[in-house]
Amino acid sequence: MSVLTQQQGRPARTPDYRLSLAGQIISPQLGARLQRLRLTDRRGLEADQLDITLSDHDGRLALPPRGAEIQLEIGWKGQALVDRGTYIVDEVEHSGTPDVITIRARSADMRKGLPGKRSQSWDDIVLRDIIATIAARHDLEPKVGTALAGIRLEHIDQTDESDLHFLTRLGERYDAVATIKAGNLLFIPAGQATTASGLEIPPIPLRRQVGDRHRYSVTDRDAYSGVIAQWNDTAGAERREVIVGDADNAKALRPTYASEDDALAAANSEWQRLKRGGAEFSLDLAEGRPELYPETPVMLSGWKREIDATPWLITEVTHDISDAAYTGGLAMEVRNSSEAAY
Repeated sequence: MSVLTQQQGRPARTPDYRLSLAGQIISPQLGARLQRLRLTDRRGLEADQLDITLSDHDGRLALPPRGAEIQLEIGWKGQALVDRGTYIVDEVEHSGTPDVITIRARSADMRKGLPGKRSQSWDDIVLRDIIATIAARHDLEPKVGTALAGIRLEHIDQTDESDLHFLTRLGERYDAVATIKAGNLLFIPAGQATTASGLEIPPIPLRRQVGDRHRYSVTDRDAYSGVIAQWNDTAGAERREVIVGDADNAKALRPTYASEDDALAAANSEWQRLKRGGAEFSLDLAEGRPELYPETPVMLSGWKREIDATPWLITEVTHDISDAAYTGGLAMEVRNSSEAAY
């Protein structure tokens, strides 16, 4: 599987991968049978997906059992492969002619989906303790962003609701990304390009020469001038509101929050989301980048001034390996920053 690169005379590179099934390395046996391997890595609590298409022209391939574990490493020959995690087979298809086997697997961390609905009231508690409690229920290690850990909630209800859905709701309220990686339950600020401990992730530079196709779209980020959220003032027996931004054309949030702090956090969260959603950028990579993950900051160069001047953040990464090439794709949104130029 060789690929001819057109990147400024750099010699051709050969894609490489390692697949293990139930602990046994199987990639050498697959050889030329591999028609396509595609990994889609998403941020948040949506499961990453691995799709593998294999030729079964001679009928000699066995169908893998559902529930089997697949470990994946990808990269380039002559370089260390990057571990992309463990996936659980949940769909197998045999079709023809010519006969092919299609295997679909989803990330082992997310396949269980934090099962079980529960009802619970959380009172006078910080986010760190909520995440730690949920993590302990599912034998996970909690990792909470420094900026979020100490936020105190006066009251919030989890009513006949799975922990997965509850975490998603918390993430929406506090503009956070909740995800499970390598046995850790992560709850980190969205769009900040920081680790759970608060360290800044350095941006990855990408020049126009690395891409085949791109798409940039921008909308009127001033469509809303701010966000309004309401809260119940029990002492004054009345409903009050907080405003983030300008009230002239503000977006009103539907829920009524238990406290002023909760309302302010929700309004700030939605305002940050609205600003990030003002522009999007997608890029098809001529050569795959196995080290890229969602929430990685990116610095672009070689496009229009407005594009290059915008601080970007990866929201989804795809990796495609065939018998001829290793390519990739990136979806990005605007990183939380005052530097955006769109």
